[in-house]
Amino acid sequence: MSGFDEQTTLRSPTGAELNLLHKRPADRPRAVVQINHGLAEHAARYAHFADYLCEAGFAAFVHDHRGHGHTKAPDAPLGTFGKAPAGESWKLAVADVLAVHDHAAQICPDAPIITFGHSMGGMIALNFALSHPQRQAALAVWNSNFKMGFEGRIAQAVLAGERMLKGSDVPSTILPKQTFGAWGKAIKDARTEFDWLSHDPQQVDAYIEDPLCGWDASVALWQDLFAMGYRGSDRAALAALPPALPVYLVGGGQDPATGNGRAVTWIAEQMRACGMTDVTGRIYDEMRHETLNETALPGARGAMEDFAAWAVAALQRSRAIA
Repeated sequence: MSGFDEQTTLRSPTGAELNLLHKRPADRPRAVVQINHGLAEHAARYAHFADYLCEAGFAAFVHDHRGHGHTKAPDAPLGTFGKAPAGESWKLAVADVLAVHDHAAQICPDAPIITFGHSMGGMIALNFALSHPQRQAALAVWNSNFKMGFEGRIAQAVLAGERMLKGSDVPSTILPKQTFGAWGKAIKDARTEFDWLSHDPQQVDAYIEDPLCGWDASVALWQDLFAMGYRGSDRAALAALPPALPVYLVGGGQDPATGNGRAVTWIAEQMRACGMTDVTGRIYDEMRHETLNETALPGARGAMEDFAAWAVAALQRSRAIA
């Protein structure tokens, strides 16, 4: 069966009605892969990944984050995580991840859980791991940029000004130009403004045509992204993670959103500097931002196969330590 087996609505303790999709193999899964999607997209875009995971013996669970897709929350309209002080609403998104985590553990008892995230989802995945360091058997963070630097502080100041002048739930005027807009211009001879996502024109067109993708994030959501970025790269915070936790960091060598993969290599170095002993970093030189939707070598299928191989080995190491 192609796509997800089941769609459910999961009530989170935060008050959100989470749109949750999942797919399980016929036999007991090797593990659960809890997927966290990126900014301005949604869970259903990971159906092909779920298909592959089931082929490889894994169960897949993925939900629409607050302010995304078909998830509903009274405090989170499209493009925002919720009502909270500046840079604090990400905690609601992380609490929703915990609700899905607990639900997956009930559906697949005794199966270890791998926390997986792409782009913004990778930021959420790492921040979930920091808040709940013993919950996952392994962590995979793909195509995420935690290298905020001084430029990030400038962006935070700009966002604070926008919030003061026009509010928190409206789209930022400046940040989309400095991110999505700039990344689009970084691709030579681009066919569309979203070619930075993938070399595959069909995937790019599907993203552009999807009404649940490509919208401009609110001022508040951008503030949350920077807050998660700085927390995720803070060495004192990273020290809370189990030193032997298997971590898989993936980037694209032609991804302008991560400095062509340099930001991925950088966060790997930060983790190792904190004493983490099982950090695997992999840069696919020819790929852009959406590794799971790429045609550049080794292609999305190759990247999925690499993930499965890493996951099997990582779970074996986790069991040996336990």
